[in-house]
Amino acid sequence: MKHLLPFYILMSVFLQTTCACTPESSYLEPETEIPDSTENGNEADTVESDDSTSRFLVVYFSCTETTKGVAEQIADITGFDLYRIEPAEPYTETDLNYGNSSSRATREQNDPTARPAIANAPTSLEDYDGIFLGYPIWWGSAPRIISTFLETYDFTGKTIIPFCTSHSSGIGSSATNLHALAAGADWESGKRFSGNDSRETIEDWIESLQTLWDTGNTDVSSFNLKAGINGKAPTVRLNSGYDMPIVGLGTYSLLGDVCVNSVVAAIGKGFRKIDTAYMYNNEESVGEGIRLSGVPREEIFVCTKLYPNQYADAGNAIEQALEKLGLEYIDLMLLHHPGTNDVAAYHAMEKAVAEGKIHSIGVSNYYVEEMTDFLPQVNIKPALVQNEIHPYYQENDVVPFMHELGIVVEAWYPLGGRGYTSVLLNDSTITDIAAAHGKSAAQVILRWDLQKGVVVIPGSSNPDHMEENISVFDFELSEEEMERINALDRNEKHDWY
Repeated sequence: MKHLLPFYILMSVFLQTTCACTPESSYLEPETEIPDSTENGNEADTVESDDSTSRFLVVYFSCTETTKGVAEQIADITGFDLYRIEPAEPYTETDLNYGNSSSRATREQNDPTARPAIANAPTSLEDYDGIFLGYPIWWGSAPRIISTFLETYDFTGKTIIPFCTSHSSGIGSSATNLHALAAGADWESGKRFSGNDSRETIEDWIESLQTLWDTGNTDVSSFNLKAGINGKAPTVRLNSGYDMPIVGLGTYSLLGDVCVNSVVAAIGKGFRKIDTAYMYNNEESVGEGIRLSGVPREEIFVCTKLYPNQYADAGNAIEQALEKLGLEYIDLMLLHHPGTNDVAAYHAMEKAVAEGKIHSIGVSNYYVEEMTDFLPQVNIKPALVQNEIHPYYQENDVVPFMHELGIVVEAWYPLGGRGYTSVLLNDSTITDIAAAHGKSAAQVILRWDLQKGVVVIPGSSNPDHMEENISVFDFELSEEEMERINALDRNEKHDWY
């Protein structure tokens, strides 16, 4: 923490408020089930939970009711359960006296090994997919009782979203210092609240996190674009339960060192999704670029495809893809397009999913008729369909059909492709809209796709173009501008499949 409000000011707040840890009536008795905190919630603002939604628990520790207030707002907005950490030995005003170097809180905060006992215990933490973890800032850190809580339970595979309350300082290292105490957890970036932040401020933060628990993917037609920043694309949750960035790098026609360098550059610009295929003849180069990037493998989403000439022996083709990429698993594998034995090949991919070799599977170049015939023959619904989509070929019948099925739609050739890019980027409608926003024509087209709920994978070996392509989160097209681009549809396909 770089900047801290002088603690005598904070203590004036402590001393004006009866310590919230003291009243016996606020305790949850040991071995008591976690209560449902939504009964006083605002129904209009509450996120309804169902079987397709992850369950989170809002956990907090509070001594002045400030953190309690924020935690209750989070629980009310999300509909998640609420759990208050109560110390076995309540903190008194004397304990919190900053001016006394021998006071209990001072001694605990100065001792990294201090672990104050907790009086109450949630007995069903294993039923939750993650927690919000709230605490006040004490001496620039989380109170040591938070360390006790984290070391008491196994958070492996769970998501932890920290939040803190303080009058001036940010969350800083108070959160990152806790990571080692639950090393197996997926830690999200934290948020600091002043204690008097508006409900709207908390709601905006919750909205930016929504994809962490909306796993049902019942609506894949609308992305949380507000959660994106230039250089970091937000994700969409596939119906397989995995998150995928909504902007990726396409590697078609990138070969050898050009491909390797392009992948490294794209990852350096913030791309975390890379698209390749057997027929691109560059899976080895993509894998090498990923390894050279220095970014951990688990942070990068890799998609490859089987070609129809591989369908008859798809099991071996999957093994070859893993070997060429040099990866232990593939995030997403697609059938490149319909062909003889495509159902059998898809069944081989389903088997690879069960074996952990592939996380998600889907198809490419399947349309309404093809998908209608295909679905009854497979066991796992495709998570994604990748088709040619751009302003001149919009697939306005296909996109809503796939969305209704809970299948993510992704555009190849989002900028026109194969000799048509220049014409599209110079279309007067698009250039006019681009000028109005101070953006490039390419950025307007990609933003149009994203606002229609279509993932994009523009290809490029030019780092400047890469940066441009992932910088589409600081502007928004109006409904009128969207309609103007929608009107450009010519049903003009630029490739044969």
